[in-house]
Amino acid sequence: MNYQTDAPQPVREFLVYHDTIKGQSRATIDSYFLDLRTFTRYLYLERGRVPRDTSMEDIDIRDADLSLYGSVTLSDVYDFFAYLSRDRELNAASRARMLTSLKGFYSYLTVKTKQLSADPVQNVDTPKLRKALPRYLTLEESRRLLSAVDGKNKERDYCILCLFLNCGLRVSEMVGLNLTSVRQDSLLIHGKGSKERVVYLNEASAAALNDWLLVRKSIAAIDKNAVFLSSRRKRMSVDAVQMMLKKTLLRAGLDPSQYSPHKLRHTAATLMLQNGVDVRTLQELLGHESLNTTQIYTHVADSGLRSAAEANPLADFAPVVKND
Repeated sequence: MNYQTDAPQPVREFLVYHDTIKGQSRATIDSYFLDLRTFTRYLYLERGRVPRDTSMEDIDIRDADLSLYGSVTLSDVYDFFAYLSRDRELNAASRARMLTSLKGFYSYLTVKTKQLSADPVQNVDTPKLRKALPRYLTLEESRRLLSAVDGKNKERDYCILCLFLNCGLRVSEMVGLNLTSVRQDSLLIHGKGSKERVVYLNEASAAALNDWLLVRKSIAAIDKNAVFLSSRRKRMSVDAVQMMLKKTLLRAGLDPSQYSPHKLRHTAATLMLQNGVDVRTLQELLGHESLNTTQIYTHVADSGLRSAAEANPLADFAPVVKND
């Protein structure tokens, strides 16, 4: 997928702006492109630019021009979202993300570059989202998971799970960790939107990281700066982390269909809040841009970032990795 070659000019200019000027991540740029591609393909079908029985995946949108996007009305937008709900069966969260992409695109065309005078999505309400509490492991289940680590990569896998549960990293942040990000008692995290933050290591996570780095020194890494390496000596992928977690959950007697790396991030946040970390400190620790995102967990008393790391009840849980 390459927006530079596959996107029509108005979309490409919008994506280049967010890529080069706004400095947004590749994942965000790709998400915008996929959403706008779906919207444009829908317009092609509805406007008769392609035969009605054409598969959405086969529609080439590279010749879409400004006049197409300028012809969109509020009624067209509502019809599009009805299509997403009815025919594509997208849930409210996915439709809300799609609307965010469209609003950003039309804001760029009308406000930023003034290529269009009317914004058809400006007053469209965001689909109502079901507010559900995040799923997380209990303290006992977290200990069971850590104790279940085994196999030839046990030091690496234990370190990854320990950092998830103690530091609340995103999986993208975990696989993106570089040796240059490791400080004496902290990690420099490159988070969403190219934002940096410092996450302090408690005793358990520091010990697990040190144990893995000792093993890593003996590996002739192809990616010399990556903290976590695959069996091929390259940077570990998100899929590899997810597969490792699934296997470890099974060994721990936990349901792998119910938990993911992101659920371990929820677990870290919940355990910290249950043990005295305040929600604003947790917002900074997790790298949330909005406090509303963090408040889904709860409200508790004030504390500091370093104290937040030490407040996690897994801080004194010693590594269980045994030497062969």
